[in-house]
Amino acid sequence: MIFKLPNKPVFILLLLSIFATGPLLAQTIYPYQFYQKLNQDIYSTKSNAHTSLKPFIVNDTLINRAIDSLLNRKLDYKQHSLAYRKLFNEHLIDIKMPRSTFYADLLPDFSIGRDFSGHKTTGLGSMGMQLGGTISDKLSYNVSGYLSRGSFPNYLNKYINQVGIIPGQAYARYQNQDAYNWAYISASVAYTPSKYLTISAGRDKTFIGDGYRSLLLSDYASPYPFFKLIGTLGNVRYMAMWTYMNDPATTSQYQINRKKFGVFHYLDWSVNKRLSIGFFENIMGFYTDDNGAKRPFDFNYINPVIFMKPVNNSANNPDKSLLGINTKYKITDDLAVYGQFALNEFVSKNFFSSNGSVTNKYGWQLGIKGSNLFKVKDLNYLLETNSVKPYTYSARSAIENYSSNGEPLAHPWGANFREVVGILNYSYKRFDFSGEADWGKYGLDVNGLNYGKDIFRVYTDPAKELNNYTGQGLATHMIYLEGKASFLLNPKYNLRIELGGIFRNEKNDAFTNRTTLLTFGLRSSFRSIYTDLTSH
Repeated sequence: MIFKLPNKPVFILLLLSIFATGPLLAQTIYPYQFYQKLNQDIYSTKSNAHTSLKPFIVNDTLINRAIDSLLNRKLDYKQHSLAYRKLFNEHLIDIKMPRSTFYADLLPDFSIGRDFSGHKTTGLGSMGMQLGGTISDKLSYNVSGYLSRGSFPNYLNKYINQVGIIPGQAYARYQNQDAYNWAYISASVAYTPSKYLTISAGRDKTFIGDGYRSLLLSDYASPYPFFKLIGTLGNVRYMAMWTYMNDPATTSQYQINRKKFGVFHYLDWSVNKRLSIGFFENIMGFYTDDNGAKRPFDFNYINPVIFMKPVNNSANNPDKSLLGINTKYKITDDLAVYGQFALNEFVSKNFFSSNGSVTNKYGWQLGIKGSNLFKVKDLNYLLETNSVKPYTYSARSAIENYSSNGEPLAHPWGANFREVVGILNYSYKRFDFSGEADWGKYGLDVNGLNYGKDIFRVYTDPAKELNNYTGQGLATHMIYLEGKASFLLNPKYNLRIELGGIFRNEKNDAFTNRTTLLTFGLRSSFRSIYTDLTSH
């Protein structure tokens, strides 16, 4: 079994995060189902917490308290043996000193499944480790890594074979025709010199939004190296982030691996305890163009101030930009409405007409979420719709598209789609039940023509310049249903016994793809992994 080691810059970041000396708790990003359990606390009309930028920074007292409550759910409050506490309540290693802390855990993640539609057995065998800690009240760090082997239902196999990536995780190494090996690693170190500023670096993900999906920046793509500044002043929180990303050969029309960078700015303003508005900006750039010519980094992008579009437009700068708005309004303590708008290109004469121009590249999101549905305590809910125009997130050059490591940085479906998704989650003591229902309509490419769903195809050669519409191409419908029931063994690292089921039906005039999957396993960790994917 062979695993590729991280590249040198990433390896150095990992060493720094392990051996850094100098609080707060540096948090990796949690999956949506974890954040959903916080609805009652952080979406209360009595709170003005900044909820749209994840991972949360740890000097948010309210958010800290809510997360701490989830991570310290005990079976009972009796005195127990050391072995009992380590299995059910505590980190495997947990050291607390006056000015520092340290923890470490093993992360077993094993499951077996049966795809009754595909007539095959699936499975996951993963062993991982996490460690982290704090030093004084200024610095914290965490590292997690996994070595995994898995076999998947046919629709995920098709995705992996096309992209070369285990969805949201890492490069796939083929064990045989139906199984893959991969290594996953994430790390971060955070330093807070004052309550107004947090500085962090590492290899991880960032999510911007209040919903399940994000049209601005999601946690779908695999982790990437980053350097991040987060400042908070009064009701305003501001993030500036610089990233170093891959453009793998599997998604490049030139079949070469190249590197690119991303600059991200996000300003979140809590207007009051009910309303918040966020402004987003991204610029994607590259170090090697389509002709193989090297290009130096533009140091104008070091400027951490939002709205770099004028700089991006100067001197015929080829880099691609994305602008967006995120907003939410808390109607009651148990109900909030939220939305996003992402703008990838703007030509006024086309944008305000109905000509269906290829330059009309934008997407929107609208949703509601909350807690205590039907007055049932801890029954959390979400209902969300997303729509993205054809060719959004694509670019004139393949390397400039809005992606990292061969996967979209925003919605995992790419573009040219409509989606309606609902999610329920209910917890009782250490029992947890969740369900997702997802409906989508999208257009796939057909006859070699680019109809705008695949963001890795350049938009300079569209199927048509005008009269484009969402869902054009090979019209495809998908229904995705997923349910999980689990018993939490140890909340510190999400060790649980889990039973799950997936029904997925994707249909168009060319094919029907059905999956009926039942899984059972011993799971752990807080990784964000998505399986509600469409055909690529």
